Amino acid sequence: MKENKLYCSHCGALISEDEDYEEVNGEVVCTDCYEHHTTTCDRCGEVIWTEDSYGDEYTTLCRHCYENHYTRCSCCDALLHEDDAYHLDGYDYCSECYHDEVDKNRSIHDYGYKPEPIFYGDSKRYFGIELEIDGAGKDSDNADELLAIANRDEEHIYIKGDGSLDDGMELVSHPMSLDYHKNYQWEEIMKKAILLGYRSHQTSTCGLHIHVNRDCFGEDRDTQDEVISRILYFVEHHWNEMLKFSRRSEYSMNRWAARYGFEKTGREILDKAKKGNNGRYAAVNLLNYTTIEFRLFRGTLKYNTLIAALELVDVICDLAINLTDEGISKMSWSEFVEAIEAPELIQYLKERRLYINDETNNEEEI
Repeated sequence: MKENKLYCSHCGALISEDEDYEEVNGEVVCTDCYEHHTTTCDRCGEVIWTEDSYGDEYTTLCRHCYENHYTRCSCCDALLHEDDAYHLDGYDYCSECYHDEVDKNRSIHDYGYKPEPIFYGDSKRYFGIELEIDGAGKDSDNADELLAIANRDEEHIYIKGDGSLDDGMELVSHPMSLDYHKNYQWEEIMKKAILLGYRSHQTSTCGLHIHVNRDCFGEDRDTQDEVISRILYFVEHHWNEMLKFSRRSEYSMNRWAARYGFEKTGREILDKAKKGNNGRYAAVNLLNYTTIEFRLFRGTLKYNTLIAALELVDVICDLAINLTDEGISKMSWSEFVEAIEAPELIQYLKERRLYINDETNNEEEI
């Protein structure tokens, strides 16, 4: 009678009579192959070949369990049990990607929303605007109408909710060069906001905040700090004029954009600022790592005022870069405005009676 010999179905080795063996899917497997080339499904306990596992580094799954009880995130490819998957528009998502996707597609984002910045214009200096509007609701339909104008071709602006507003929202721009802002459809956006019933200056809640990228002041933090110290000195040295320019009351300024207090040098003011006693509610907020934020200005839906605020920030930055500490400290306000060439800024300075002794008709702020 011919002896039946057993061979490993995986490696083909002869299995002697005194050797143990296992079975995988009804096939004989030597103990060595079993130990080194098989694994166990974490859900059903079935032994499978390691190369046939459908799980990830944390979860081992046979094909049946994977196809019937698991899926993968359409965004990050994470393995998900069917009970843990979020479904949107025919796709499966993990919790984090789902909420990111929902947030991305909402007209009004949460206050903490911060997308990757998109830079517009050719410049070393970029300005990001946060413009608060109030009075006509935190309304998705209104937001859609504003975004239809703002983002005709590309995303230039997104909208966030803001707890400091009574019944409004905040328009936030991606970073743009000054020229890009001046040629952008800000005037059209503002007119639409007014037609929808929003106001900005004519509220007690709204501000206009302007961010400037820190790296336009120098390649390293020390150089940037030197320039920023001169910006702080200018603002403190001309505080009365800046207060008048801002259109804020002294009470409002102290609450939302407080001064650090005048010192003999910009470096001393910077040292006070770095202690962070004002938090972000400072006239020039330094708490952001990549930008400094000018928070002085009251909100506005008047186009010329918006551009004038941008031009003022731009001129102050230029002075801080190009002048010495002594040059900044000796510059009077009249000398400062005499050198200004930006037309919108000159017009606004005249309206606020800050342009030498020149006066002009003052159009209503909105």
